[in-house]
Amino acid sequence: MRRLALATLDANWEHDHTVPSRTLYPHQWSWDSAFIAVGLVHARPDRAWRELRTLFAAQWADGRVPHIVFNPALRAGAYFPGPEFWDSARADGAPAAATSGIVQPPVHAPAAWLVHRRAPSEASVAALRWLYPRLVAQQRYLTERRDAGGGGLAAIVHPWESGLDNSPAWDAPLAAVPADEAVMRAYRRHDTAHADAAHRPTDLDYARYVALVTAYRAGRYQDEALLGRHPFLVECPLVNAALGVSEQALARIATVVGADPGPHRDRAARITQALVERLFDPVTGTFRPRDVRADRLVPARTVLGLMPLILPDLPPAQVRAVLAEACSPRFGLAARMDRPLPTHDRTAPDFEPLRYWRGPSWLNTSWLLWRGLRGHRRADLAAGLRESMLDLVDAAGCHEYFHPDTGAGLGSPAFSWTAALVLDALAEG
Repeated sequence: MRRLALATLDANWEHDHTVPSRTLYPHQWSWDSAFIAVGLVHARPDRAWRELRTLFAAQWADGRVPHIVFNPALRAGAYFPGPEFWDSARADGAPAAATSGIVQPPVHAPAAWLVHRRAPSEASVAALRWLYPRLVAQQRYLTERRDAGGGGLAAIVHPWESGLDNSPAWDAPLAAVPADEAVMRAYRRHDTAHADAAHRPTDLDYARYVALVTAYRAGRYQDEALLGRHPFLVECPLVNAALGVSEQALARIATVVGADPGPHRDRAARITQALVERLFDPVTGTFRPRDVRADRLVPARTVLGLMPLILPDLPPAQVRAVLAEACSPRFGLAARMDRPLPTHDRTAPDFEPLRYWRGPSWLNTSWLLWRGLRGHRRADLAAGLRESMLDLVDAAGCHEYFHPDTGAGLGSPAFSWTAALVLDALAEG
């Protein structure tokens, strides 16, 4: 598995970053690069730092880290939605590089800390010094400019910002987004040329995705003028749990670079408190996204509800509730798992074992939960989840995602974050 993972990462290396997949995703993706750096440090630490530096070199002036940094060497139209669709160059504060205008979960500070901790050196300290102010700016952008609900949490303006693009968690908020499948006739989707259309978002979903980007782009990606009227504003448990964990990581990084860790610890505590107050549902005992426009929690029970377990200071009552949800038949976490962790409640009527994020198992969400379990001293459950993750790759290879019942590989057959995170799981066994 280690040889396969390294070969996958080497094959996907593109001069200064790693592409998630040579077929489906030929550019640099934000949270992919964070996960990739976590794996690369075990074999290619110089590349791990270069991965993060390349991404943050394309940071916007307001602090946002774009979810895609486009490779200028690829021909126009080679990927949709490409740089011509995003048209970020006309936005104030956009970088020289062509990028998208939206973000992804801020998992980069914890990734940077893990890379340093696993391969400490003068070079890694220098890399942290360069990254630290940029990571702080990323946090400031999300906590200040994206607090659409006024409760201390960041709102996402597009399902793609959650990382779980097509999750059932977005069905209710997306239903309010006006769109017509006919809009897709003006564009050519590339994902369905490389993957089974039955496994991908529908054309109606994509029409709504396009409508949301069009609305955000029309305001030149400026949040202050847009947040009051944007059709999709949702507080995501994963994005905000990552915000809290990032402040914890920044406190550790601050001690290395000579900054004050105290404010980071204070902000981590405030984010955790806001997450519990705004997104925890005591009736069902799980965390749910909040639709800011409708001011209500969304009904779907997805793996997003388990992600706050990555917070080291999550209160004991919520830890117990999340563990009960994870170990229920909905997700099947156990010290010995007979099936991999799904991304949606497997008992729900809309559970789809083949469609993107609507049921299949992904290594990144399993890896995040695995780290959360270890942090909360559940070594038994962590060991069961790790074994399940490794079994998937051992049997099917470094696929993008996996069937939640059979473990068959789905999506891209040579996916970078799967390779990277299996390297980390192997090293931490």
